[in-house]
Amino acid sequence: MQPHITQTTHTAKAVSALFQSAMTIAFIASLGLGFGTGVAALAQDYPNRPIRLIVPYPAGGGTDIAARWIADRLNAQFNGTVFVDNRAGANGNLGTDFIAKSTPDGYVIGMGTPGPLTVGRNLYTDLPYDPKKDLAPIILANESPIVLVVNSKSPIKSLKELVASAKAGSGKLSAALVSTGSVPHLVTEMLKLSAGVDILDVPYKGGAPALLDVINGQVDMLFSVLPLVLPNIQAGQLRALVIASKTRSSLIPDVPTTAEDGYGDVIGSAWNGVVAPAGTPDAIVAKLNSEISQILATLESKQRFTELGMQSIGGTPRDFAQYLQAESEKWAGVIKAAHLQAP
Repeated sequence: MQPHITQTTHTAKAVSALFQSAMTIAFIASLGLGFGTGVAALAQDYPNRPIRLIVPYPAGGGTDIAARWIADRLNAQFNGTVFVDNRAGANGNLGTDFIAKSTPDGYVIGMGTPGPLTVGRNLYTDLPYDPKKDLAPIILANESPIVLVVNSKSPIKSLKELVASAKAGSGKLSAALVSTGSVPHLVTEMLKLSAGVDILDVPYKGGAPALLDVINGQVDMLFSVLPLVLPNIQAGQLRALVIASKTRSSLIPDVPTTAEDGYGDVIGSAWNGVVAPAGTPDAIVAKLNSEISQILATLESKQRFTELGMQSIGGTPRDFAQYLQAESEKWAGVIKAAHLQAP
């Protein structure tokens, strides 16, 4: 009878082990279900207190205007819980650092722009945050094309004529630079590299004085975001030679693209996106993306951004992440090739 008892004992142990295993699996599954339910509930309840939308620039600029447009419409969807907080300084890096180091709970989000997100890491050795590791992309909101302008009295009528002029008098043609490391500055360097020309850089501390000197003929040329120079183009004070974009702008439809003039690699745009601190729950990022996508898709938003010289974009968080990666790699190449250094 002893062998029979041993077999029965082994069978009982096997059944017990199977039972314990099944209970463990059921317990883990219940944890997963509870976690999923918790995440869903978190997104459903969000927001239940005010959201701070950080703008890393002073009030009144293009990024601030875009932020307030989005915030006003989020307020309608979130029952008045979104407010704009301007934290300017260090070319946008100060406010972006604040976003990166905030609690990742969805109650601090912010506007991201090229300098702090795709240029700074390649230009500054002491940037206090890592854009790729410390920020979570939510959505690319809009873009502003970069346009090349000269004084309306300038004999230069096209990009080809400008390149020819630069080659004929190496270093004598001058270009106004609004700020070191800005997208217009980098596009200026892209043209110099692509065309193999030497153009004298004339740095300025702001767009207004740079623009004034080009209008007055003190400086020969300026790459600028379209909103800054559009009124002067329309007033006949400036001549737009080319737009550094793959497509023409509806605001200046007669101005060709760089590709049409033989310099398709000279492309750049200023843009505004919305980001959050890394670690912000995916469900909250997805909800913010969905809500802002609805705002950007409205005819009202598209018309408003067009009036400002911007184009409404949108897309998923992954789309924005891929865009940031491509932009970072592009500007890293330009900075290295042009031997640029932080001021």
